[in-house]
Amino acid sequence: MNIYLEAFSIFFKIGAFTIGGGYAMVPLIENEVVTRRNWIGREDFIDLLAVAQSSPGILAVNIAVFIGYRLRGIRGSVVTALGTILPSFLIILAIALFFHNFKENAIVERIFKGIRPAVAALIAAPTFTMARSAGINRRNIWIPVVSALLIWLLGFSPVWIIIAAGVGGYLWGRCKHKIETKHKE
Repeated sequence: MNIYLEAFSIFFKIGAFTIGGGYAMVPLIENEVVTRRNWIGREDFIDLLAVAQSSPGILAVNIAVFIGYRLRGIRGSVVTALGTILPSFLIILAIALFFHNFKENAIVERIFKGIRPAVAALIAAPTFTMARSAGINRRNIWIPVVSALLIWLLGFSPVWIIIAAGVGGYLWGRCKHKIETKHKE
């Protein structure tokens, strides 16, 4: 199968059948491009995901663009981005055309209330997977916990948390390198 058509169909399918936004799509995208097709490695996926999260815009589109670019450059980016965006666009268009017919429907309201817990689980699952892949363990679990609490309870801007984490990681890496260099001598 043509790589462009295959990538488009994968991202279209994920975009069409994933409820809950970008974070709910992450495990599906990872399964398709890392596990099933081996287009990129797990470590590369985690790195692309980190860049996609820190880039402005929609997470699912960002990750699709980065994966498409990794696969086939600019054309790959366009194909995967369209595959991700098009289902949502078509669904929203259909809802907009027929919304007035079912906006007060009790059954539709109950369906959406029932979907909420599943969406929460779809968002939680990649968080634990990414934590494991990123090497989160008993010694460093405090970093994401403190970061989340600073953002949630104290209203810190995530931008400052990202900057502090970047600086901290850089300084830790330098110290670790110096220690390893001393031990080798």
